[in-house]
Amino acid sequence: MAFLFMSHISLCILFLSFSYSQTSDSTPIFDGFLANGNFEQAPHPSNLQKKAIIGKYSLPKWRISGLVEYISGGPQQGGFYFAVPRGTHAVRLGNEASISQVVNVKVGSTYSLTFSATRTCAQDEVLRVSANGRSDDLPIQTLYSSDGGDTYAYAFKADYSQVNVVFHNPGIQEDPACGPLMDAIAIKEMVPLKYTKEHLVKNGGFEIGPHVFKNYSTGVLLLPKIHDIISPLPGWIIESLKPVKYVDSKHFQVPEGRAAIELIGGRETAIAQIVRTIPNKLYKLSFSVGDAKNGCHGSMMVEAFAGKETLKVKYESTGKGSFKSASFKFRATSARTRITFYSPFYHTKLNDYGHFCGPIVDDVKLLPVSH
Repeated sequence: MAFLFMSHISLCILFLSFSYSQTSDSTPIFDGFLANGNFEQAPHPSNLQKKAIIGKYSLPKWRISGLVEYISGGPQQGGFYFAVPRGTHAVRLGNEASISQVVNVKVGSTYSLTFSATRTCAQDEVLRVSANGRSDDLPIQTLYSSDGGDTYAYAFKADYSQVNVVFHNPGIQEDPACGPLMDAIAIKEMVPLKYTKEHLVKNGGFEIGPHVFKNYSTGVLLLPKIHDIISPLPGWIIESLKPVKYVDSKHFQVPEGRAAIELIGGRETAIAQIVRTIPNKLYKLSFSVGDAKNGCHGSMMVEAFAGKETLKVKYESTGKGSFKSASFKFRATSARTRITFYSPFYHTKLNDYGHFCGPIVDDVKLLPVSH
């Protein structure tokens, strides 16, 4: 009885501690928005000069530098129209402007930032993301969705218990009235992956991935390794020039589980993983190919590579969400084998040619073949 009583008290304390962490001013570090990550807590009217925020601490929970504007979605002066899909308000970073926030994290853990970032002018725009002392310039001039809904993920490993997360506009465009528009920022702690003999491919169902906004999603763009050396998709390498898209089952059709990967950049998009194999042993690689029920249409193809073998899987999409299974065998030539998936064709939505899309890959499995 005493043990049960103490266990009950321990559970209550744990629940209260968790509840407090979600309601206090501390930044949630597991899976959710940064403090005022949707920018719905507005600056005090006395700290606004038209749209410009005056004072480095005037944007609640954030520190700002340079020209940062507090934007309401809709028509703007000068003929602009700023879409704010995930709420009512956003911030725009002028030339050399930045917003930053100190986040409490666990040393040694990997985190993924999910954020919306949209260019506001028809010029090259770059968003510099910094975390844990490392910075990367992310090109955002290409719009992958036509409604301002582009969402990106960026991963980092925590070396300290507090990390300063910074979003900065390095100001490469000439017009100071241009600059990235941001309307939501979240963070998620990534679950460590473990190798098992039953699952030679890690995270083969793509169940472990970045935060997905619950009330709005056009998918999350996962950047190529050249822009983010720590993958926001644990176990996988974004091995291409263009990003791939992480799609969830709440907003899209996926073959299995909660998520899948959409190859949106044609031959410029690929994902890969290096797996442990035994030389000269026979293996079977299986996976699913389909469309995300997002209006993506046409004759699709996914090419899979493993060892010295290749399989081309054709899929005719009507954009209504279906899939097919595929598999092939290969003989390992070394203790490490790279498996790769890519799509050789480019696709757009049937009724929206400004929205890039492509086939989805899911449920990747690799098993040894018994003789």
